[in-house]
Amino acid sequence: MDLQKASMWKRISAFLFDGILLSIMAVLFAWLLSVLLGFDGYYQTVTDGYDRYAQEYGVDFSMTTETYESLTAQERENVEAAYAALSADEETAYAYRMVMQLSILITSLGLLAGFLSMEFAVPLLLGNGQTLGKKIFGIGLMRTDGVKVGPISLFIRTLLGKYTLETMIPVYILLMIFWGTIGIVGPVVIGLIWLTELILLCATQTRSLLHDLLAGTVAVDVASQRIFDTREDMIAYYQRQHAEKVSRQTGL
Repeated sequence: MDLQKASMWKRISAFLFDGILLSIMAVLFAWLLSVLLGFDGYYQTVTDGYDRYAQEYGVDFSMTTETYESLTAQERENVEAAYAALSADEETAYAYRMVMQLSILITSLGLLAGFLSMEFAVPLLLGNGQTLGKKIFGIGLMRTDGVKVGPISLFIRTLLGKYTLETMIPVYILLMIFWGTIGIVGPVVIGLIWLTELILLCATQTRSLLHDLLAGTVAVDVASQRIFDTREDMIAYYQRQHAEKVSRQTGL
């Protein structure tokens, strides 16, 4: 099969355009969830708790490790006492746990809603696996055998590939880094994912990333690539092409 791959600049342009739209949708969904789940209230409780004990003990909770090491023994005792009082405050401690849990939940569901709407629902409506960005830049999706991409392949590509492997694993790691619950392993995992994507992009004949390999899809130029509705249509087409070629060669 003569594969008419989409040019890299078109793919990059479509990726950036779709990324902006997906980010907007994810933020809107996340904001709605934060309102429904009362995230701002918990966050404000945590902030008030930190401010209250910072003033009471005369400490700065945002100090760096270097700053802490430069404190006197009495100043360190004040910092430790402030943290002990903060930990003993049940209301603040509960609000802190809720902020952590809701941050992960809201981020996960916001991104999931964004991916399902912009990378799954829209391509099903537009056809040929096209997002709005792909539609604008003339890119389509098809299976590697030349057949139109179906809902199952598109769902695998979106949910397992783009959402889970390429987005949520790095996002979870970044959140754990932010909360101080993971060490050097986190950045190493993110680096390995990005390195794998780069290798696949350069080494595969179809210039595919993880999500395309998982779903068995490839990005093509819709203006020049023939995409068949079914495998039977594809087989029939090539049989006709072969018969015509034989006919021309034999002069019949």
